[in-house]
Amino acid sequence: MVNRRWWDLAALATLAVVLFLALIEPPYGPQEWLAWLAAGGFALFYLAYARPRIGTTGQTHLVILAITFGVLLAVGSTGQSSFAIMQAFFYPFLWISAPNTRSAIVANIFVGIAVPLGYVLQYGYDGLLPGVAIGTLSIGFSIALGLWITRIAEYGEERDRLLTELQAAQGELAAMHRDAGVTDERARLAREIHDTIAQSLTGLVMLAQRTGNRLAKVEGEPARAARDDIVLMEEMAREALTEARGLVAALTPVAVDTTLADALGRLAATFERETGVRVTVDATTAALDRELEVVLLRTAQEGLANVRKHARAQHAWITVLRDDATVRLTVRDDGVGPGGASPGAHGFGLAGIRDRVALVGGRAVFGPAEGGGAQLDVEVPARNDRAATAETGTTPVDRPDRIDPEGGRA
Repeated sequence: MVNRRWWDLAALATLAVVLFLALIEPPYGPQEWLAWLAAGGFALFYLAYARPRIGTTGQTHLVILAITFGVLLAVGSTGQSSFAIMQAFFYPFLWISAPNTRSAIVANIFVGIAVPLGYVLQYGYDGLLPGVAIGTLSIGFSIALGLWITRIAEYGEERDRLLTELQAAQGELAAMHRDAGVTDERARLAREIHDTIAQSLTGLVMLAQRTGNRLAKVEGEPARAARDDIVLMEEMAREALTEARGLVAALTPVAVDTTLADALGRLAATFERETGVRVTVDATTAALDRELEVVLLRTAQEGLANVRKHARAQHAWITVLRDDATVRLTVRDDGVGPGGASPGAHGFGLAGIRDRVALVGGRAVFGPAEGGGAQLDVEVPARNDRAATAETGTTPVDRPDRIDPEGGRA
């Protein structure tokens, strides 16, 4: 409806018809001059003002168009009755320029009044009835056609909106299915590691302990060397078992089925039972966006995995603080410190934290903690869970990646 080429063609065709009808009725006099003057005025007004603003809507714009078209129609109809044909262009142009239906109808009526006015000025009172009849029919047809086309346009816009919503819902559903597939695969890997590698390493530790106990009663240099080898084997098996348990903890599917604070509390309790490291949790933030809660919980999980593997700590702290713009997660320990480690510099754990946090627009900083130990700081933009619910139409429990920090551990 805003293609300028079509409107140029319509203006040219309508103007050509009006001029042709005026030219085929000589002799020409002052009345014909009025029609030609109005035609020239229309051409100038269309090129200078109307055409550059095709597609523009607004009350002021509509008033200028209605007044100008009304004056041109009255002047042109006074000079030549066939100038009323310009209504075929004026009415549609007013419809596309009106900010609402009511304004369009009022503008159409205003312009339509110019026809009987021009007929009266040309023919006197004898022209009143024909002018009123032509103006009434034109206005009625314009309003009926305008309302019909407006309804079609509204219907098309509604279909576009519904199609957009459907595509968004399909994208959300595809993402949920993809997340569910990733979650199931992580759970499967965690079970496989727990049931195979971790169990085998546990048996190897027990076997090394039993062999060491048997060799403890044997004297001689070969026996001492064998005991040293057995101790080394047991240490290596325990380290590998710790790594396997860390992998199981990191791969276990997680979901916030209550609150982030509760999930962190269960994660801390599980970690404390497995390692003996005391974990203090301080997380009293309001409900967050579902995705942020998963990211924060996963990050805390990975932070504790690093404590398990490297820190040799006695105590760890998990803190979640929130202000209007950001949420900050801190995982701190009193262990040996980070050395030269940084997110992405060594191993996959810190790199995974960096990548996961970057996906939600956050950042991760890892370094030494004040007073000793290591500290992981993660800062992400805050989003309310209510906003996410409104956008996706789901609640936290509707999402597939449910969190159970205790499930699937070795």
